[in-house]
Amino acid sequence: MKLNSTITCPKCGYKKEEEMPTDACQYYYECENCKTILKTKKGDCCVYCSYGSEKCPPMQNID
Repeated sequence: MKLNSTITCPKCGYKKEEEMPTDACQYYYECENCKTILKTKKGDCCVYCSYGSEKCPPMQNID
């Protein structure tokens, strides 16, 4: 299971690797560069599934 994911801001393109929580979904994420608040896209469970390079740990367990 992968615990790190690189989130890419859709507004400014800034990328940052983050450690994902293993026991909860994260619905909001603030871009460190432009301060945009990223929200989960419809149909996704969290910001990592919407904007990350890896799915969150709970979704990795499903695949």
